[in-house]
Amino acid sequence: MTATSEGYRVRARGRWAVYGATAAAVAVTAAAGARAVDPDSRWYRALDKPPWQPPSWAFGAVWTPLYATVAWAGGRALLRARGRRRRALAASLGVNLVLNAGWNHLFFGRRSPNAGVAGTLLLDVSNAELIRRTARTDRVAAAALLPYAAWCGFATALNGDIAYRNRSRPRLRRLR
Repeated sequence: MTATSEGYRVRARGRWAVYGATAAAVAVTAAAGARAVDPDSRWYRALDKPPWQPPSWAFGAVWTPLYATVAWAGGRALLRARGRRRRALAASLGVNLVLNAGWNHLFFGRRSPNAGVAGTLLLDVSNAELIRRTARTDRVAAAALLPYAAWCGFATALNGDIAYRNRSRPRLRRLR
């Protein structure tokens, strides 16, 4: 084995480790968020929802490829970043994933559309910041994050509409 081929193997292992780490972080995010979601609860079914809300099955169908894209884009950008820029990008991705999972706990766990609005607005700000940081390192990875940010923006509008429609129904919190 030559020094060149050994160096390639080491670099390849490093690449897979970074992609594995971002995939694991996204999988933990998805699992942590999903623990709070119960679209069949009496509370959620009793909410007044807009007619333009997608059916329940659509959320899983959309989130699966979006999460895969976040893992890929995060890994790609982290592999290209160095030093402080890499640490800041990793922190930005981590905060984003915490906010992503946190929304489910605010909306479903606390049974609070208003708390959900606050959480999703924070996630939208985090998405913009993550895309900005990613674009400094890798424009392709940043572009891959745009559908994720767009879907989160849609979720903000949906959550906002649900909060507005249910603003005078505090008793809904008690429903299980």
